[in-house]
Amino acid sequence: MPIKNCKICGKEFYAKPFHLKQGWSKCCSIKCRTKSQFNGKWVKCVSCGKEIYRTPRDYRKSKSKRFFCSVSCHCSWENKNVRCGANAPNWIAGESAYRDLMRRLKIPYECARCGSTDKRVIIVHHKDSNRKNNNVNNLERLCCNCHAILHS
Repeated sequence: MPIKNCKICGKEFYAKPFHLKQGWSKCCSIKCRTKSQFNGKWVKCVSCGKEIYRTPRDYRKSKSKRFFCSVSCHCSWENKNVRCGANAPNWIAGESAYRDLMRRLKIPYECARCGSTDKRVIIVHHKDSNRKNNNVNNLERLCCNCHAILHS
């Protein structure tokens, strides 16, 4: 009876003579055979660092060679690193970011000239008339009337 050693776990097992003749019977079980078929690499998820297995085909298909454990990890990484600032698809040189900047800095909705506090008419004004200069010192809140008077 032909006894062979498993190439994965090293355990001795009986191999049928026909299978040996065909070049089969290298593993003792289906579990060991499955392990022997893995020829890829274990890599870390770029976003969370979790260990993931990737096949040679995955490496061939990937242009960036960055791998993620899930779609949500990929999206969160992309939102932090790729789709922010000038790389965002709707980026317009930061021209419309000043409203959000004023809101985040919690600058009160009050006209700097007349003191009106009606949120419906308060807008942001660029002091030097350069819409691309979104420095906080260049921005002020004005009501529509004071803004129109200032520009006319």
